Amino acid sequence: MTVRIRAELPLPLRFADGWSTPARVVTFDGLADGREHLALRLGPAVRRDPLVRVHSECLTGDVLGSARCDCGPQLRESVERIADVGGYLLYLRQEGRGIGLYAKLDAYALQDDGLDTYEANVALGYGEDERDYTVAAQMLEALGERRVALLTNNPDKAGQLAALGIDVVRRVPTAVHRSASNARYLEAKVRHGHLVGVAPE
Repeated sequence: MTVRIRAELPLPLRFADGWSTPARVVTFDGLADGREHLALRLGPAVRRDPLVRVHSECLTGDVLGSARCDCGPQLRESVERIADVGGYLLYLRQEGRGIGLYAKLDAYALQDDGLDTYEANVALGYGEDERDYTVAAQMLEALGERRVALLTNNPDKAGQLAALGIDVVRRVPTAVHRSASNARYLEAKVRHGHLVGVAPE
């Protein structure tokens, strides 16, 4: 089935710190996993190589402000940076690196007993990272964008998108949102290949 845009409409955004920006939300029909993923079109129109953030849903961080991860601050940073230059935020419904909300909370309990975020997923019978970016590639193609600048510290996102036919012309690093509460989490990300605090290739 060909993926197509089903609707696009204005969605003004306002964050808890008071910062706001206009946006347009885009929904899709025909995505590979049948789930309700969103694209936010932000900032000025871009002729080529828009800035794109592929952001995996994190209810605890994005909505509740959890300090255990850096997801909420990365979302806030990404929206502002994309709004400045033009591009898209793809919001993918794959909570907890793809294992789901309850399993992610179970993994938190194991992290409190000493496992890192990846080890906890494995201990629960999942892969270290279950995320698949097929729908992100489908969304970009439906939007007419096959060349992007990717806002990420995760080389796996760039690698998966490239394998799916999206030309990632450059990787743009996000800031490091480190705190006492998420230091171990960020250290685990670095051990597993994230380029946190590392200059882009």
